[in-house]
Amino acid sequence: MSTRTVKRTLLGVAAAGVVGLALVNAAADGGEATARSKLVLMAPAAPGGGWDGFARESQQAIKSGGISNNVQVVNVPGAGGTIGLGQFAQMEGRSDMLMVTGGVMVGAVELADAGATLDDVQPVARLADDFAALVVPADSPYQTLDDFIEAWKKDPGGTSISGGSLGSIDHLLTGLLAEEVGIDPAKTNYIAYSGGGEALTSMLSGTTVAGISGYNEVADQIDAGMLRALAVSSEERLPGVDVPTFTEQGVDAVMANWRGLAAAPGVEGEQLQELQDIVAEYRQTDQWQDALQRNAWTDSYMVGEEFEAFLDEEIARTEDIVEGLGL
Repeated sequence: MSTRTVKRTLLGVAAAGVVGLALVNAAADGGEATARSKLVLMAPAAPGGGWDGFARESQQAIKSGGISNNVQVVNVPGAGGTIGLGQFAQMEGRSDMLMVTGGVMVGAVELADAGATLDDVQPVARLADDFAALVVPADSPYQTLDDFIEAWKKDPGGTSISGGSLGSIDHLLTGLLAEEVGIDPAKTNYIAYSGGGEALTSMLSGTTVAGISGYNEVADQIDAGMLRALAVSSEERLPGVDVPTFTEQGVDAVMANWRGLAAAPGVEGEQLQELQDIVAEYRQTDQWQDALQRNAWTDSYMVGEEFEAFLDEEIARTEDIVEGLGL
């Protein structure tokens, strides 16, 4: 990549962040807002992605329940959510805002190794989980997970696996799987792509041997007979999905691409409780229950100390996996 291209990319990301911040500031105009009168949901990603979809599903659920009078979604894309996180961490005391967060951000923060972390914001709730699938092309010689693992052990570097960006759940799960089956994670050949479409194309064209992706993202290709799913990363089989888990096949690899919400730093007491109440109310709406079903999300509602303890465990586990991958 040329210096000019790098500069353009950085300027584009910076511009997107400035625009997002301007929108957030504009949403706060007109006097002091409360979350019940005006609520801003920050999606630290571009429109059309997973976090954006989660934010907009939340927006519709809040509207349908009449839970807040005015709900806006703003996008601050870039760097696995860390640009949005950095801006959000500067919004001390903004009790009329929630930021979408999740497993991808945990990995991105660890890889960035600088700037804001999830310790700089206030956890509010975990709401939903996506689970990943290990897939191979339909004409692959690997019929089962055992077949794939046997080949992977013999030649880790030659058994390429495609997936999302470095630090994504796809990447972290690759490292976890390697560790669990006795492969040095640093020797794995993980090829990162910016989107699921590119990763799928690489598999179907034979560029990579296998792929790891959110099950929702590859379900249509599995149903169409283009891909074969060898395992999913859920603890138990997904409802209506006839694919065994890693666990039931003897590999202790449970990992969720969880999605949740955080409040700005300094939001505590009654203000934090109000935000938690808003989340508790909208997750009970028919609109949200329909969103869970349409998106094949697993309800994983968690708040308070339980959510904070989960975050601590996720961060510690991610640190170990990233270290093992040699990143």
